[in-house]
Amino acid sequence: MEAPGRVSPIVVRLVCVLVTPVVRLCFRPRLEGTEHLPAEGPYILVANHSAGMGIAEIFSFLALYLGRFGDKRPLAGFALPIGFRVFPLSAALRSIGAIPATYESAQKSLEAGVPILMFPGGDHETLRPIWQANEVDFGGRLGFLRIARRAGVPIIPMGIAGSHWTAPVLLRSKLLATLLVQPRLIGVKRWGIPVLGLAGAIAIATIVPLAIPWRLALVWYWLGSPLVFLPWIPSTIRMRIGPALSTSEVFGDVTEDSEDGLRRALQRVEAAVKSQLDQARSDP
Repeated sequence: MEAPGRVSPIVVRLVCVLVTPVVRLCFRPRLEGTEHLPAEGPYILVANHSAGMGIAEIFSFLALYLGRFGDKRPLAGFALPIGFRVFPLSAALRSIGAIPATYESAQKSLEAGVPILMFPGGDHETLRPIWQANEVDFGGRLGFLRIARRAGVPIIPMGIAGSHWTAPVLLRSKLLATLLVQPRLIGVKRWGIPVLGLAGAIAIATIVPLAIPWRLALVWYWLGSPLVFLPWIPSTIRMRIGPALSTSEVFGDVTEDSEDGLRRALQRVEAAVKSQLDQARSDP
């Protein structure tokens, strides 16, 4: 792992020149509460996750965070380990200071004093149906809590509102990931059917001038492609960071990785993120 959280100066310039104008035009993002981020020392910034691959919210956060702090405040984003084994995605992830989502990488980053941005809900949360857009559900995942407790670092909640509407999802299923094959190849255990995916499948099945078996093969390939989660609906994205939760606030008297204690801690963190999400939704 090289320079966790360190963004390449070239990337900073590219984001400011190319990404930020597009993001502002399409999603009009706002980031409030950055005063709650410690100027020094490690912490874990925990947020809800939306819209298939979360492209709109990730680029919005990247543009606003770099616009505010540049490369002066390192923040390492947790990303699927498989992304670091596939070029050129691996180079892109390292250029923005991302680290593999593993216990080892997290420990090294926090020991180096570099905070981490995590979306604990992962594919479970980001693929939730659109009618659950304003819910926070980390799917019972406790790994980020084990990392925070062992490192003794605070957890800072961030709520993100509006991003789920940029690529609305209709269905979430583990079976889909297996049937479509491609999701499993990229290390994803769940998959979804978004509005764009369904519309594309209907168009392929009814318009493409090929024999039916070829059309069905194209539909199958299309539905399993990450392209179905591209953001295509302009939606205002609001992000709000809340006050830090100390280890005592999160874990109480939990002194070890007990299942019951960690689940109580999970409920506290989810509630804190939900509170910030609700406030972000009500922001003018």
